[in-house]
Amino acid sequence: MKAAYIAIMAAAGVIVAGQAQADEALAKAKNCMTCHATDKKLVGPAYKEVAAKYKADKNAVATLAAKIKAGGKGNWGQIPMPPNNVTEDEAKKLAAWVMAIK
Repeated sequence: MKAAYIAIMAAAGVIVAGQAQADEALAKAKNCMTCHATDKKLVGPAYKEVAAKYKADKNAVATLAAKIKAGGKGNWGQIPMPPNNVTEDEAKKLAAWVMAIK
């Protein structure tokens, strides 16, 4: 029974890791990584900074998804983020991925 539990948990870990890689791949495919990095500021803030800023916001994924889709300015300085050519679903996946970064 213990071996079965370990196997199930390992499989779940692979699925979660695969999802994280898939969403990072989506970020690369949508050119998000041109201006953002996981752990350092480029043109825009590091994803870790974004996750930390919004961690107490229960609507963070929806808020970030809207910003990803529509763009924005003034939250992280004077350089605006242009609107991104993503679907609503892609914006939500990207926002959830950003919020999962520690």
